[in-house]
Amino acid sequence: MASGEKIKIAIIGGGLAGATLMNALSSVKHTHLDVDLFESAPEFSERGAAVGIAQNGQRAMVEIGGAVAGALERAGGVTMSSSRICLASGPSALSKVLDLAPEKRGKVVHRAALLSELLKPIDPAKMHTNKKVVRIEELESDRLLVHFEDGSTFKVDAAIGADGVHGHVREHVLGADHPALKATFAGFWDSRSLVPMKKAKELLGEDKFEVQRQYGWIGDGGFFMHDVLDGEETVQCVVAGMADDWGENEWKRELNKDLLEEAVGKWTDTPIKSGMIQAMLENPDLKAFAEWHHKVDAPTYTKGPVCLMGDSAHSMTPWQGSGAGQCIEDTMILQTLLEQVKYRKHLAAAFEAYDQVRRPRTQKIIESSHGTGVILCGRGPNTGLDLEEIQKVLGHRWDHIHSLDLEEHKRQALAALQARI
Repeated sequence: MASGEKIKIAIIGGGLAGATLMNALSSVKHTHLDVDLFESAPEFSERGAAVGIAQNGQRAMVEIGGAVAGALERAGGVTMSSSRICLASGPSALSKVLDLAPEKRGKVVHRAALLSELLKPIDPAKMHTNKKVVRIEELESDRLLVHFEDGSTFKVDAAIGADGVHGHVREHVLGADHPALKATFAGFWDSRSLVPMKKAKELLGEDKFEVQRQYGWIGDGGFFMHDVLDGEETVQCVVAGMADDWGENEWKRELNKDLLEEAVGKWTDTPIKSGMIQAMLENPDLKAFAEWHHKVDAPTYTKGPVCLMGDSAHSMTPWQGSGAGQCIEDTMILQTLLEQVKYRKHLAAAFEAYDQVRRPRTQKIIESSHGTGVILCGRGPNTGLDLEEIQKVLGHRWDHIHSLDLEEHKRQALAALQARI
């Protein structure tokens, strides 16, 4: 690489993960990088109504700095005073199970609003849509040629895959036949409905909104959740259930009143049960979406000057509210490492250091999130719908996620890089 020549990086995928990283690598500390963002769809967008960012993710956004640091607030994120989990079925129905600790308060924000805030500072000339990656070619010069479905190509020094579970970059890293390549059905489905605050109070009760609290309701084979977003104007209502009859490539199903009532047929009849069904029916296009995760651990998140982040690396179920937070932590570590990389020959070492610190943490959360989902659906093998048994095991399941020392995490990554260059 000639003196003064910038390192060219392609971020593949323009969702929350890719947009956060694009911001992070556009800081004054990264002027030695030339970064472009590629999205396969005709426009930058996010599926799903809302996303929760726990304290670890919020702290990581501050560490990243720049436009990322205040994006939650600008997007109308609402701080939950607590997260309360209750029983909605069984002999202790409507009893409180626990309140998650106040110091672990999360912020809930509309996905589209957050993505919009993250995209605003990015130079439009560096954002490319309708660019679906179909192949990454390794050139003899140790550079990469990214091939797109429309026949165009783009030459770079490194590629970072933030293209989700359907993207190509994971296949490039692991190989087309690797057993960890594809995400698999995790045994859960969920459905969401956005309800105006006034209507939500009518259906669920005024008392549920006296404080900005996220509620979760443990049922018999399923789960309800509701929380506040859009500056307290909207309530997100979620119904989730366990299932074993979804097909290998089945991602969504139509959902209606009869199917909802069937899904909660074994639940105890309570006001929250009937109210949540009505709240879900406020969505005129109600669908159930399969929850998928990378059940088989990938042996690596990197291959030479290519690495994976976000769902492309570690797709996880939403039961511990950690998917977005982990892509933000990924960004923080990549930002930290790439600040130190001034030569193209050190890119692979930086990605190996990233893999060393991020893969064990994220794969542990994939496992713990699934196990938490089983408990929250009232089917824990040792808990079922027993109030006291659930209380014993549930409260500490988030400790390993929220307690991460970000500065130490960055130090470990930098030490791993130094050991390689």
